[in-house]
Amino acid sequence: MRFARLVTTAVLSGAAVLATAAVPAQAAPRADRGPVRALCSTSSADFTVRNVSRPINHQLLTVTNTGSEPCDLLKAPLLGFDDDTYVGARAIEESAPQAVVTLQPGESGYAGILLSAGDGSGENGRTVRTVHVFLDSGDGSEGGPDTVKLPKGTWIDDSAAVTYWQTNPADALVW
Repeated sequence: MRFARLVTTAVLSGAAVLATAAVPAQAAPRADRGPVRALCSTSSADFTVRNVSRPINHQLLTVTNTGSEPCDLLKAPLLGFDDDTYVGARAIEESAPQAVVTLQPGESGYAGILLSAGDGSGENGRTVRTVHVFLDSGDGSEGGPDTVKLPKGTWIDDSAAVTYWQTNPADALVW
């Protein structure tokens, strides 16, 4: 009798294991990943643009978190030059980092601006004096633009592009 009970228990346990394996797994409860950080905003950021010696036809856009809390930079900055009423530089999708760039207060993030085609093939070239920087919220821009004066003699054409935000300037200038 004892042997029969052991066999029955083993069979029922095996059936339970098989039944569990056949049922699709449910998602485990979401672990607490800490507080959700705010998106960086132009109202708590300082922007600068400077020329770089390499690569040619590039500038470096730097944003510094001037707020008192950490914030996240999503995707690439949205840029419009001078009186453009549209975004004047496409985002370089291949430059997307593996993680969202988070800035602690006082820290900086970087984006490379490709100004024009290096081989002269770009069209509608012109000298520009300012760039309007919008921060991407994932659904468009986050707040209003910050207008930054560009280095004298900045030349752009229709091939202008910008990288995603990076944590160091060297990565921003690879593209």
